[in-house]
Amino acid sequence: MIKVISGLPEGTLGFNISGHVTGGDYDYVLTPAIDKALEQFDRIKLLVQIDPEFKGYSLDAMWDDTKLGLRHWNGFERVAIVTDSGWMKTGVKAMAFMTPCPVQLFAIVELDDARRWLSESLGTIHIDSEGDVVTVRLLGKLEPSAYDGVSDEIDNGMSHSEHVRLVLDLREFDGWSGISALGTHLSLVREHYRVPERIAVVGEKAWQKMAEKIMNKFVRAEARFFNSSDYDDAIKWAGMKQSEEE
Repeated sequence: MIKVISGLPEGTLGFNISGHVTGGDYDYVLTPAIDKALEQFDRIKLLVQIDPEFKGYSLDAMWDDTKLGLRHWNGFERVAIVTDSGWMKTGVKAMAFMTPCPVQLFAIVELDDARRWLSESLGTIHIDSEGDVVTVRLLGKLEPSAYDGVSDEIDNGMSHSEHVRLVLDLREFDGWSGISALGTHLSLVREHYRVPERIAVVGEKAWQKMAEKIMNKFVRAEARFFNSSDYDDAIKWAGMKQSEEE
């Protein structure tokens, strides 16, 4: 049986699963609710509470589950699974790495924590421009919604100068929450990769330093890495004209 959990914020759906789940539960409860939500929102957050009385899926329900997941593969922002079932936890952990969005497990007593995790903001992107220098700060762990409207902001920042210099500030960046967010980031890079003449990457972690090497191979701009403590030097180098370096 699948029941809708009411009282959740806009853009968040919740379902309580117990007993034996059939194809009818998908046809009349789960699938219509998700389809309707995705007509209103590009991506939704999902809370799934699995009671101890849950017995499993019928074959037609398993097939419906597969079809639903494939049809809305990029439609989920975050998924919180609340369960004390050992075999369910094992299954979720085994599949989580394949999902395009972050999936977090919670015990039944942590239901309030699951609700908070779904409602909190994981990461943001800030864009500032001064003269020829556009600074893009990535903060926290980014999910796809963090990129909503960012492309327009970057366009605006880069349209005011013929010699754009980019500072990519990764000092407080913790990565991407799922492969869908990473895919959104790469799409954004493809849209703007020809624009900057020079890119300063600022961070501390080894994988952030690797961004310099990747950019030097795939973008036309000159890229250089700076440690977090050298942020001011990065700003200065990004805005420096070739004649000033000589």
